[in-house]
Amino acid sequence: MAKLEIIIASTRPGRIGLAVGEWFETRAKEHAGFDDIELVDLAEVNLPFMNEPHHPRLGKYTHLHTRDWSAKVAEADAFVFVMPEYNFGYNAELKNAIDYLHREWQYKPVGLVSYGGVSAGTRAAQMIKQVVTTLKMTPVVESVSIPFVHQLLDEEDGLVANDIMIGSATGMLDELARVADALRPLRGAATE
Repeated sequence: MAKLEIIIASTRPGRIGLAVGEWFETRAKEHAGFDDIELVDLAEVNLPFMNEPHHPRLGKYTHLHTRDWSAKVAEADAFVFVMPEYNFGYNAELKNAIDYLHREWQYKPVGLVSYGGVSAGTRAAQMIKQVVTTLKMTPVVESVSIPFVHQLLDEEDGLVANDIMIGSATGMLDELARVADALRPLRGAATE
């Protein structure tokens, strides 16, 4: 068993990402492929735009917020990015959070839950794969793409998932657990 961190990328006031992230967290707990599941909200992490003087690959962090973020990412075995699509791409806050670190991301799988209008955030999901593979992360093929996400909200702004979303989440969680186990020896070797 391993730790899964679900990272909510959107920090925009009135965002729908929190509802999507909470829905996915519930699915992940029901799935039971990970013994530790944590919802990490970039709005709460509140990283300033990159302000470290040294390249992240050196791990010489001068700010407490960076050291805290490093510890948070390092303790995970797998990630899910819950991400909107902004202007055919992913949002700046997610890119900033990724760019703060280097070795902490290595040899960990990542699943993508994207949402938006007609495209369901798939263009953003495709774009971020280039970034995560550069950090030696492994994006799993299985994903959850949610089109017309605003139509799936109930009166309390909770997400009401359909069968396709539920099935996609299960498939993605299955694969994340398998790949996290397969990459475990590489993660151990990278920290030695």
